[in-house]
Amino acid sequence: MKRIAIAILLLVGSMTNATAQKDETLLKKGELTTKIDKLTKQYSKLDIFSGVVLVAENGNPLYHKAFGLANRSTKETNTIKTKFDIGSMNKTFTHMVLLQLWEQGLLKFEDKLGMYLEGFSKEAAEKITINQLVNHTSGIGDYVGADYFDLKYEDKTIEALVERIKKLPLLFEPGTEDDYSNSGFILLGAIIEKVTGKSYHQNVIERIIEPLKLKETYVINGNEVPNYAIGYYKDMKGKLLDNGNFEEVPSSAGGFYATASDMLTFYREFHYGTKILKHETKMQDEFFSMIQEHNQTGGAIPHAGGWNGANTVHYEILRDKISILVFANMDEPVAEQLGAGILAIVRGKDPKSPSLPAVQNVYQAYTKHGIAYVKDHFYELISNFHPTDPKGLILNQIGYSHLREKQMEKAIAIFQLNTALFPEDANLWDSLGEAYFKKGNREKALEYYSKALKLDPEMPSAKEMVRKLKN
Repeated sequence: MKRIAIAILLLVGSMTNATAQKDETLLKKGELTTKIDKLTKQYSKLDIFSGVVLVAENGNPLYHKAFGLANRSTKETNTIKTKFDIGSMNKTFTHMVLLQLWEQGLLKFEDKLGMYLEGFSKEAAEKITINQLVNHTSGIGDYVGADYFDLKYEDKTIEALVERIKKLPLLFEPGTEDDYSNSGFILLGAIIEKVTGKSYHQNVIERIIEPLKLKETYVINGNEVPNYAIGYYKDMKGKLLDNGNFEEVPSSAGGFYATASDMLTFYREFHYGTKILKHETKMQDEFFSMIQEHNQTGGAIPHAGGWNGANTVHYEILRDKISILVFANMDEPVAEQLGAGILAIVRGKDPKSPSLPAVQNVYQAYTKHGIAYVKDHFYELISNFHPTDPKGLILNQIGYSHLREKQMEKAIAIFQLNTALFPEDANLWDSLGEAYFKKGNREKALEYYSKALKLDPEMPSAKEMVRKLKN
């Protein structure tokens, strides 16, 4: 669900292969099984994947297996009935509910935010449209700040997050740029509630879950889901951690739990069905009209979600009615990468071999070869990093680890390299300022906090620290 989750609209083009040919022999169950088993074992051997893989043609499973543990403490194994956090796949549910409301004449995608929700700035209320919220062009920033994970459960509901989002400045004039926004989909959930007089979750249950008989999809309380997979991720040193500290409230932006089988049913309805949306309605939608060309190209349409310790992906080859789903209870982008490897197998090509997560790769190179080596080989070391994430996150994670361990010089060196590689990222200058402040060098801290503020005049942490250091 977090920023690193794939934005469907951004990745359709990158996953398209105009010359992709359907290979009948590879879709025979025996050969497909052998090749996918071999690839999946490579990921499992590195301990970067556990979960479920499902490949289907016309909705009929050709490959459906579970791997690894759902709970490492109890040794409970994953099964094909295990429920996984599907992250930003929720956004497709939200999209479909909005299209239903449009079909019923209850809203228009050109409607402005201020028609439904109060308390926003004049610019946001009068310029942001529902369509811009759907397509991540609204300019609204991310509600997940430094304090987010310390919030109480009730402060992470749609209603509470709307109040939090109201305080965020616009990153750009609505409609002029695009930037993946979980906040936008929280607002869409609130608009759905305003229009219908029912909770977002009740709308999803009545409009999608019940009509499609998705009996293994849970949309309300993640802690009450039976047979669910606990999420796991590794720090830069390879230490395994669970994601229990990242408690999330299921919302219109992410956090549902489901089996791969249920999501196969859902996405087949999304792409091909008319049970809950008329074909004519879909063709009026920007996303559906954009992907129609891939009914002939063999390109794969991706839908994915991610969160700390959770990663899911669904690739749909429209021309051939082939679905590839990978649900993982380990950190992203492992599901996307394994899914892309299986997509290559289906297309008769050799899949890319897996490697350790980018943060671990960089940290190992840093400890073995030094910071100059990391600078010279940075992009080689992060080749498997999530394609839509800011690359500065990698070194920032390593720098803050050193900061927590009171290794100030190492932290500063890492942050300095990060600002050299990505000088236009205000957040990285803010981190460098923090390191110097904790070292006791107020002059340098002020210099770098001021640099961050110059790049982003509304950055709260930089504003606070500049004011503090000047007094």
